[in-house]
Amino acid sequence: MGQQWGGESQLATTPDELGSAVLLNGVGKTYESLSGSVDAITGVSFDIADGEFVSLIGASGCGKSTVLKVIAGLIDHQIGDVTVLGEPARPGRREVGLMFQAPVLLPWRTVRQNMVLPFEIFGEPVDDTIRNRAAELLNMVGLSGFGDKHPWELSGGMRQRAALARLLVTQPSVFLMDEPLAALDELTRERLVFELAELCERMKQTVLYVTHNIAEAVILSDRVLVMSHHPGRVLAAVPVTLPRPRTVELVSSVEFAEIGQEIRRVLALADSEAAVQ
Repeated sequence: MGQQWGGESQLATTPDELGSAVLLNGVGKTYESLSGSVDAITGVSFDIADGEFVSLIGASGCGKSTVLKVIAGLIDHQIGDVTVLGEPARPGRREVGLMFQAPVLLPWRTVRQNMVLPFEIFGEPVDDTIRNRAAELLNMVGLSGFGDKHPWELSGGMRQRAALARLLVTQPSVFLMDEPLAALDELTRERLVFELAELCERMKQTVLYVTHNIAEAVILSDRVLVMSHHPGRVLAAVPVTLPRPRTVELVSSVEFAEIGQEIRRVLALADSEAAVQ
């Protein structure tokens, strides 16, 4: 079920040929520290098609967040090529939205004021069109009556919904999401993962989603990329062929279990590989 890539595999195709929104070709990143050089990722190659939802899963420290930051242009890479929407990765692009594990909402601003903050940062006027879009998104994420509340007046799950609405209001073409539900309790997390799946299906955005949760990855994704231990590389791309919309009932299906088992098999290979190094 998984497509084997190999640590040094190279993609011979171009973004135009693939219709890719995101393309990484042989990417490597090394960090320098007082104790020496540390290879975070090596030979990372994959593409994400326009409108595709791809999850990145692997052990802690394998370089998942590094991959995300390289694509966002927040950190430089030393080896390989990274293309986002047909251009080299760079910081500050309106077309690329980033969501972290913490909601990062300014506590002195209301939810609505937090939502329009990106426009203020980019020096764009906040007009009625943007205000109406923000109101629609608050309704879409279940916060229609909370626009004038401050973050400290909301639950953890509501703050994450507000952060998601802020991401959506700028209408980026590519979402980069770094474990956005990890800090939530299990019940809230389960509810929000299905809400996120429904929302992304409706909006048809391109998403790269970092997670440690196998079930979460299967519920959300069209494909799951499994990474090795550090230095991280993509070991396999596991397709998720489950029908959409994804439902709670689907979790108990044989197909859901088989896909999860394939991901666990590749993760076990990564553990075995790390043990002999």
